[in-house]
Amino acid sequence: MTRYLSAPRPGAPATGLRMFCFPYAGGGASTYASWQRALGDQIRVLPIHLPGREGRMSEQRFTDLDELTEDLDWELDAQLDEPHLFFGHSMGALIAFSLALRRFERGAPLPKALVLAAYRAPHLAPPKIGDVDAPDAELVDVLSALGGIPDAVLRHPEWLSTLLPIARDDLVLCATVPPREQQPMPVPIHVFAGREDPLVAPVEMSEWSRHTADEFEMRILPGRHFFIKERETHFLDHLAHLLDRYTSDGPASRRPARAA
Repeated sequence: MTRYLSAPRPGAPATGLRMFCFPYAGGGASTYASWQRALGDQIRVLPIHLPGREGRMSEQRFTDLDELTEDLDWELDAQLDEPHLFFGHSMGALIAFSLALRRFERGAPLPKALVLAAYRAPHLAPPKIGDVDAPDAELVDVLSALGGIPDAVLRHPEWLSTLLPIARDDLVLCATVPPREQQPMPVPIHVFAGREDPLVAPVEMSEWSRHTADEFEMRILPGRHFFIKERETHFLDHLAHLLDRYTSDGPASRRPARAA
């Protein structure tokens, strides 16, 4: 088992289409802890554990996207031989796309689809989330305004002191990726945009259509940048119906989405 994946939990589906889920800046694998129950047994939700957070806190974090992508490709290669999907939100969308692109360029098996949320298409300038060198209080204000820091964390300075260095390194990773064009991949791309997202506009999400030689679809949902958490039940219902088309049994196998 790779360091990027947890051992299967008791009761987790042993079969089903694998969906590798990449976290947003400052986030971790726990972001997706509740998704398995909502999406049912035809999907195996596999949250990615990036270094330098949660259970890998002692490890060095990546601030270079190419280095992270190379490590992910090496570590996950055997896991990606079976049919799979990639999901990524914000920074996670950038990582998911970059990993798929690396595998496309070297002729490795590709995901059946990319499902991406809340990040600009890669030929556009990366979103600007304040100054990564700003004082802690200023960075907290910026991230809080986006909905990126739970209220519980704001009430505990010791939790904030752990979160902020992770967020800073992740923001450096995103900010140092130059806009780029490349050959469209033969992989469907489905994107989700928050209607009230102050950071990434739906029109910027629509630009992902330039990066697939297959199907492109965009869904605009109510909410701000973190609509996948703010309106989790609503989002997961849309995601589940999208994923039905990539599973053999379809919607009959899916459990109802849980309450937010």
